[in-house]
Amino acid sequence: MTVSFRWRLVKFLTASTALFLLVQLLLSGFAALTLDEPRRLSPLPTGTSRLLSPSTYSYVLNQPDLCRDQRPLLLALVPVAPGDRTSRDVVRRTWGAKQQEGSARDPLLLTVFYVGVSSEPGVQDALVAESGDHGDIIQMDFVDSYQNLTIKTLMIMNWVATFCPNASHAMKVDADIFVNVYLLVEVLRGYPTKGFITGSVIRDGRPRRDPGSRWYVSEEAYPDSYFPPYVSGAGYVFSTDVARKVSLASRSVPMVPLEDVYVGLCLREAGVSPVYAQSFLALRNLFEVRHLAYDRCAFAASVIVNGFKPAELLSIWEDFSVNRLTC
Repeated sequence: MTVSFRWRLVKFLTASTALFLLVQLLLSGFAALTLDEPRRLSPLPTGTSRLLSPSTYSYVLNQPDLCRDQRPLLLALVPVAPGDRTSRDVVRRTWGAKQQEGSARDPLLLTVFYVGVSSEPGVQDALVAESGDHGDIIQMDFVDSYQNLTIKTLMIMNWVATFCPNASHAMKVDADIFVNVYLLVEVLRGYPTKGFITGSVIRDGRPRRDPGSRWYVSEEAYPDSYFPPYVSGAGYVFSTDVARKVSLASRSVPMVPLEDVYVGLCLREAGVSPVYAQSFLALRNLFEVRHLAYDRCAFAASVIVNGFKPAELLSIWEDFSVNRLTC
């Protein structure tokens, strides 16, 4: 099999995948208009539950002009701990490196990192210096912790809506994820540019009521037995207008401590239905949220694969970036 034939096959598969996703989107919209929901959800809880507002927090570090003269095809949004310089550097050296196509105004990819504040000695000074070197760090004045991931995700959405609405699409993705940016850029060209979000859609999520669980959600915070459909927080892609829809919806959606579920609640409030990202021919999930051992050809057919240490990502990328077309 020649390289040119393989490349034509890849283009055919990506075009087929984009068409399949479009059909899914149309069908999901039609179903929403014609069918009853299989599970009736109660109105969003109100009262003592906490509401989030983007105006609650202030920027410590910002890049307000990052998109002023650029219209990226994809804006990669990476939440990461303030002190985790290693993960940021690995993303910059691998899939997150800026990719250019055509004029300087239209890069394929821009990557931005989002952090809260840390009380660890020296972290803030190091972060300020790193931000000066790279110009890709956004920091707001909330405590950076697992419990505050919902706050961080809302701040990400609000930053996109405020400072980079001219990007075509955005991808929220964790720092330990392998991203096949080559395949992603191809399928992006067939994605809708309005009211669209895709990833690994969870349609049967249920709140954990055990107070000892890391994912505990009280009945006061969320009284229903099921969550509305939401995309796994490991990585998902959306048209940038969705960022504004989520930001606006957050004013009336009480917070839950699960950031991906919270985005799903905001999507429900905004009338946006997530679309499952599936390959047309293989009928497999393009957003692989499990951890898989590296296999070049399996990874070439996926947009993301979950759960790698920085050294592993470097090693995988060294092979994948050079040899992906041999599959």
